[in-house]
Amino acid sequence: MADFRLRREEMLDGERLRAMLDESPARAAQAILIAAGEGEVEAQALLGQILLDGQGIAQDHPLALRWFGIAAHQGHVMARNMLGRCHEHGWGCVADASIALRHYRVAAQAGLDWAMYNYANLLATGRGVSQDQALAFTWYQRAAHLGHAKSMNLLGRYLEEGRVCPMDAQAARDWYRRSAEGGDFRGQFSFAAVLTDEGNIEEALVWLRKALAGGNLNFLRVACKALSAANDPRIQAMAVDYQLRTEQLETL
Repeated sequence: MADFRLRREEMLDGERLRAMLDESPARAAQAILIAAGEGEVEAQALLGQILLDGQGIAQDHPLALRWFGIAAHQGHVMARNMLGRCHEHGWGCVADASIALRHYRVAAQAGLDWAMYNYANLLATGRGVSQDQALAFTWYQRAAHLGHAKSMNLLGRYLEEGRVCPMDAQAARDWYRRSAEGGDFRGQFSFAAVLTDEGNIEEALVWLRKALAGGNLNFLRVACKALSAANDPRIQAMAVDYQLRTEQLETL
């Protein structure tokens, strides 16, 4: 009986289910399915995620969309954000940025930093809504102050360029540093650029290596070109490493 009660506890505890996903995805998926069917909202959101990713269960984007919707309508804020992601990227549905925007806005207004970031991205690029850089800046700023590393980097960019806000190089530097330290590869690259301008090449190289390790394919392609055009030969040499990593990811 004690063993049975432990398994039931695992099925109804969101944090334990997440830990199980790392240890035994198939076992976790089974527990998540049961808990989701019994109305556990955290499990419903998790079920949407593992169906989206194909983690421990067959990938099924339309079914992931359905479970995100079920959890979102019970007030799960991350599930609401994931509904936005699905509609933005066409996962299990026809891509529609205007629908994505509505979901992001609800989750952002509920206080979720990732939704603030996603909402700001659509506002900044004018997808699904008229472009509004000032409002995008406001939401990036809110997310950054909640500790969202990617938003910190973009807030730094606005401050560096003086877009819809006074130009403030020192504040931009601080946000780039905080983004870099928070683990965002774009923030690490931005901070490295600032350090390079200051002549602190050795520290810049440290952050460039961190950005190289975490960067995705699109980032690496753009970064490689920027590094190739650098004035300092030590920075230029990093372009070779970025190119090699780009080629590795292209073959995956």
